[in-house]
Amino acid sequence: MRIVVMPHRRLLGPAAAAVALALTSACGSGLGGSDSGKVTVAAAFYPLEYAVSQVGGDLVEVEPLTKPGAEPHDLELNPRQVADVALADLVVYEKGFQPAVDDAVRSEARHTALDVSAAARLDLTAADETEAHPGHDDHAAKDPHFWLDPMRYADVGDAIGVELGRRDPAHAATYTANAKAFRASMTSLDRQFRAGLQDCRVKDLVTSHAAFGYLARAYGLTQQSITGLTPDAEPGPAALADITDRIERSGATTVYAETLVSEDVARTLARETGARLAVLDPIEGITTASAGRDYPAVMRANLATLVAGQECS
Repeated sequence: MRIVVMPHRRLLGPAAAAVALALTSACGSGLGGSDSGKVTVAAAFYPLEYAVSQVGGDLVEVEPLTKPGAEPHDLELNPRQVADVALADLVVYEKGFQPAVDDAVRSEARHTALDVSAAARLDLTAADETEAHPGHDDHAAKDPHFWLDPMRYADVGDAIGVELGRRDPAHAATYTANAKAFRASMTSLDRQFRAGLQDCRVKDLVTSHAAFGYLARAYGLTQQSITGLTPDAEPGPAALADITDRIERSGATTVYAETLVSEDVARTLARETGARLAVLDPIEGITTASAGRDYPAVMRANLATLVAGQECS
């Protein structure tokens, strides 16, 4: 069922209006030319794209704003993507994570956007989840990486189901059922993590950037990040000296690099401390370098990496 679009939805900003006009007469990707009869959803980045696809199923058409291989923190929207935001029946995003999406929502989708922050319960800051390192300049910023705790992710799935049902009431029961199935999948994943990480010799989790705070809190680990919440930040000498000292004192034997950003700093730190280097994926996007083709597969690969790296029995 196609959502009825209220008149204010056509009062697009200048850039979006120009692209939308072009899309009405041209073929190609994006939501502007969609005539599928499905609910069109613009999803800000991969974890939201995956959750919408699972909860919406065949009733939705999802357009990701962050393309595979792109670092979502640094996203800039082109005019076509701004038009996608304007023309979508629903925009699912996380306020404060991607400023370009925040701006597009504010100008083009005030009445058609779902901010998942409340459902995700963003209650960690960089300062909360790891001891402060010299050179970290984002200690007060909220950690946006809720999806690495499967149960928070399930809560977001529920919120998406409610919002889809509100906008497409004829299929509300289907969205509710799909959200329930999504929660069951996340609950199963949570149980696997609890079983795998319940007895680990090494509790300090040394990560490339501070993306794993919710995961660490959920499963009894303590994150020690090389950089803060911004993955491409360059740590200064004092920060590197501090994290090197912490690794040596904690007995950590693994330093985790990640996909989508350079592993050079993590590799250097591992070499300096005698630790081994492994890859822990923050699942900000799926690429050919990912250890699986979707969120559950990559999370299970992460679990296997953690069991080995944290020396869990």
